[in-house]
Amino acid sequence: MSAVVIVQPSGPLRTNVVLVGDPERREAIAIDPAIPSLSTIVGAAAEQGWRIVLAVVTHGHWDHMGELAALSEHVWRHEQRELPIGVHPLDQDRLLHPRPIAAPFPIPEVVPSRELRDGETIHAGRVALRVLHTPGHTEGSVSFHDQAAGVLFSGDTLFRGAWGRTDLPGGDERALLESLQRLAILDPATRVIPGHGAETTIAAESVWIQRAARRGSLA
Repeated sequence: MSAVVIVQPSGPLRTNVVLVGDPERREAIAIDPAIPSLSTIVGAAAEQGWRIVLAVVTHGHWDHMGELAALSEHVWRHEQRELPIGVHPLDQDRLLHPRPIAAPFPIPEVVPSRELRDGETIHAGRVALRVLHTPGHTEGSVSFHDQAAGVLFSGDTLFRGAWGRTDLPGGDERALLESLQRLAILDPATRVIPGHGAETTIAAESVWIQRAARRGSLA
């Protein structure tokens, strides 16, 4: 069984909203639901015949969590069940008290129900995503690694030829460099789906990451 991955850029910052699902057991995880992606997420899940069993964020910035409240409400209204919402505990407050810096619309608060801890595995059917704590962009930034499928969902930690900003509240260049080094040792063939922009591979990014590590700086 191989996970099916659906990526749809959404919102003013073109966040890569992801659905990753098990086509046999028909369960899926939503990653980084940005406003306005509710109809996209719900439509894609319906087309695949998937039940969304978990919604998670790679970090708590508004452009990665803004649609959580609407998605949770939709699941409750149509399926009469609560949708578990996961975030690393160090970014939990960003969901409880959103900080919509430069957001062009209000960002509703949401109460997370699951803490995502480094090294744990989250599941949708037989899809297994390992949580990697990759701070630096925010204190509680995480990446999700599907080793079986060879896919990494890197949020705003690693982009194609670039890295996440460290000049926002919670940013830390040294922590980010350490996080990038952690990702660089994954299988070179690993497909990387970042929080924004085009996908890449670990092989394509590891050279500059190792060069930055030797310098001790991302500058």
